[in-house]
Amino acid sequence: MKPAFINAHAQQVLQAVQGISASHGPSTDLAITRSWRRCLDQHQLDPASRRGPNVVEHPRLQDHRAPLEHIIRVAHWQMTSLHQQLGCDGHVVLLTDARGVAIDSVFNDSERAEFQRSGLWLGSVWSEDCEGTNGVGTCLVERQHVTIRRDQHFRGKHAGLTCSASPIFDASGELLAVLNLSSVREEQSLQQHFKAMALTNHTANLIENCYFLGHDPQRYLLRFHPEAGFVGLLGEGLLSFDEGACVRSVNHAALQLLGLSREQVVGQSLTMLLETPLDQVLSQASAQPNVCWPMRLVDGRQLYGQLREPLRQLPSVTPAIAKINDVQVCLEDPRLQRGIARALRVLEHDVPVFLQGETGTGKEAFASALHRASSRASQPFVAINCAAIPETLIESELFGYRGGSFTGARKDGMIGKLEQAHGGILFLDEIADMPLALQTRLLRVLEERQVVPLGGATPRPLDVRLVSASHQDLQACVAQGRFREDLFYRIAGFCVQLPPLRERSDKGRLLDLLLREETKGARIRLDAGVRERLLTHPWPGNVRQLRTCLRTLIALSMQGRITLEDLAELLPAAPAVLAENPLEESERQTLLTLIEAEHWHIARVAARLGISRNTLYRKLRQHGISRPG
Repeated sequence: MKPAFINAHAQQVLQAVQGISASHGPSTDLAITRSWRRCLDQHQLDPASRRGPNVVEHPRLQDHRAPLEHIIRVAHWQMTSLHQQLGCDGHVVLLTDARGVAIDSVFNDSERAEFQRSGLWLGSVWSEDCEGTNGVGTCLVERQHVTIRRDQHFRGKHAGLTCSASPIFDASGELLAVLNLSSVREEQSLQQHFKAMALTNHTANLIENCYFLGHDPQRYLLRFHPEAGFVGLLGEGLLSFDEGACVRSVNHAALQLLGLSREQVVGQSLTMLLETPLDQVLSQASAQPNVCWPMRLVDGRQLYGQLREPLRQLPSVTPAIAKINDVQVCLEDPRLQRGIARALRVLEHDVPVFLQGETGTGKEAFASALHRASSRASQPFVAINCAAIPETLIESELFGYRGGSFTGARKDGMIGKLEQAHGGILFLDEIADMPLALQTRLLRVLEERQVVPLGGATPRPLDVRLVSASHQDLQACVAQGRFREDLFYRIAGFCVQLPPLRERSDKGRLLDLLLREETKGARIRLDAGVRERLLTHPWPGNVRQLRTCLRTLIALSMQGRITLEDLAELLPAAPAVLAENPLEESERQTLLTLIEAEHWHIARVAARLGISRNTLYRKLRQHGISRPG
């Protein structure tokens, strides 16, 4: 924005707050005027200020993101869908925490520079006391959907933006996050404006409901609505209660349907709300409810509901190096610990698990660990790589066939992978490479829970738990028409993002475990610098590449010793620029060693070095050291 415009806007703000503005314009909205007054009186902001946006440093941003990883995973796909529905160009979707810090974003990469100039990027702080009247900040104060159009912003610097923001509440009614849609286009038409408002609010409600559905699987979950066909849709009421029938959480739609406040519902017995006897309600509970049944409120109104029973508590399987059925698995990275614990809980409830991760991150090892830790550990674990089998054979591999059903078929036929996994777990790796025609058959099998071999006529019952994986973005594949959308939603019941090796915080423990496995008990010694070189290499091929490298190094080693010379033959040489100053290199290596030892706990590293955290952050930036991920 030009200085003249910003100054004129600032004058307009001051006149509105003083009550001498014109009879039309942004100041006629009393909510906007109230916000402007807060910005002047409480926050003492200058509407003519042209300072840049406040942005938190990367380590602090991780502190804001970490407590909300669960909501980020739930929200990101919905944010992408919102962005696509609005035509993508000129729009950015932000997710902020309850303090207004942007923790996730979706935009066209070609527009990155324009959005960054407007302050719309990760780590930017959009609280009202920092940036004045704006979508996120004012939504945080008002605790309801707000739209701030162009010159309704307090700061003239932001008058080129139009922002729609909706709050996202947790199951206890506490403000959890804000979903914000910002446009840098010229003034939108009324139709575009209302479409953006409706879609933003709709998406925020979807995220809120998805979060509610997964927040506490150890309790009963009652879903209800006056119309049976609306149970499972956006306007349904959601209510969780414990074994003693005490209501623990409720969503906003449920309060509206019941006509009660949160205080009148939470903490009360379910029997105070329902005329239908409790034992009759509990008799309807199932692991995957799909039938609606009538129930009656104490005021006589009839509702239709579904009741999900609690998940049984499973033993923990995520110590630093877990031993699952005598097989060691390195799970010290917090994301992996959380991922396997949550995936295991939902898999036991027959919810399909989808693993997303780069090639070589260990998706099959993760799926195998889930199988060994599950109640089906004694049943089959059948893995099939959809990208490794020729398209002409994958159908017979999956479904099997009767003898003589096609040229070259075995006389006695073959049992397919699906039937081989009956009673156990089926792992479909690289499922994005499955042919479209086969996707249709797989979807039908998963829905009907029965399989018909090629050339057969009689369906056979099928009981499998499904884990699938891909290194590709399945949503992009859906958008490109390469993957069925209905199958995507069927297999992606719960998604786990496996971190690449370069981002894992447990690389040291993983390296030790792989060395023990590859040496098969033989003693091996790493020369000085070898371990650090292995830990700092980016490993584009991830765990698979690291294991292959170790196997090669062990084969090349002489007298049980791995040298830097051996390693140099396999990996590119380290940048020489760091060695030009031995003192700086020494300090850098010391920082890396301590950071790894303390698992990036900045306060403990600073204490061990006897320096402040700010000094430590400055040294990390100086040496180009940043936390992976």
